[in-house]
Amino acid sequence: MAGINYKQICTQLLSPLAAKQREVIERRFGLKTGKRETLEAIGKTHKICRERVRQIEKAAFVKMKKSASLCREPARVFAKYLKNSGGAREESAFLRQAGGKDFSPHVYFLMIFCGDFIRVKESDDTLAFWAQDKQSVEAVKTFIAAAAERLEESKKLASSRGLSAILGLKKAVAESYLEVSKRVQKNKDGLYGLREWPEVNPKGIKDKIYLLLKESKNPLHFSDVARGIEGSLVQTVHNELIRDPRFVLIGRGLYALKDWGYVAGDVKDVILNIFGNEGRPLSKQEILDRVMRQRHIKENTVLMNLGNKNYFSRGEDGLYRRADVQEA
Repeated sequence: MAGINYKQICTQLLSPLAAKQREVIERRFGLKTGKRETLEAIGKTHKICRERVRQIEKAAFVKMKKSASLCREPARVFAKYLKNSGGAREESAFLRQAGGKDFSPHVYFLMIFCGDFIRVKESDDTLAFWAQDKQSVEAVKTFIAAAAERLEESKKLASSRGLSAILGLKKAVAESYLEVSKRVQKNKDGLYGLREWPEVNPKGIKDKIYLLLKESKNPLHFSDVARGIEGSLVQTVHNELIRDPRFVLIGRGLYALKDWGYVAGDVKDVILNIFGNEGRPLSKQEILDRVMRQRHIKENTVLMNLGNKNYFSRGEDGLYRRADVQEA
């Protein structure tokens, strides 16, 4: 707390106030209880309207301005904290840094009263935060938008160092700005992604399955997946693997991620997809090679599917085609 007695400064600022004015300020900023109260809640206590409470608060601020010299040192310290964070800091983090557990309400009050600091209210995109000036506010919003755009494009988690390079910020400043964002969030491993990503905010068993497979980087049997998720039931895991389109059955009980390039469906669908991608007749070996990259099955299973004349035909040249494609 830089050796400053914030509580004592607040007491001195409030000392010239009438009893009701002092009570309004103390309750509005939680100086005694640690819990800020609304104008309406205070008004109900005194059986007055919220506008009257606002008038009392305003009059108290005017009276306290006569002791504004008490604010110089706190304002200097607060400005230094913000400057070290790139000019802005998420509110709860700033209050913890400046006031610790016991004096956060006093810091909040002094930030409102003592300086020209800007408090940006919580929105759909950001948490409430404090800034030195309008330029700092814009810097935060610009960086968060750029970071979200980069993540959307790459579809991959990123480190704070990687994201800081977007606008040439220091790593510590980037982390301070990202702390404000609701859209870009940090996961348990300290990497950043979009809040809707399972890697950031896993929701339910299916996201846990997705993360386990992604971390394994290899297909897994459904029983191994269940063993890797504490408290899960094998049947529940198997049901989710079957239902969720992110997972592809590639062998007997063996599942992989669609993200890895695996095609959903049975062997016939895989072969049809191969023909669609190649756009030309293929030899038996070419088909076998491509299918075996997609499925952990026996070669005979592939050959049996190729023998289905409703879908595939073999020309005089020995090459296979889709049955609905005429030979040239």
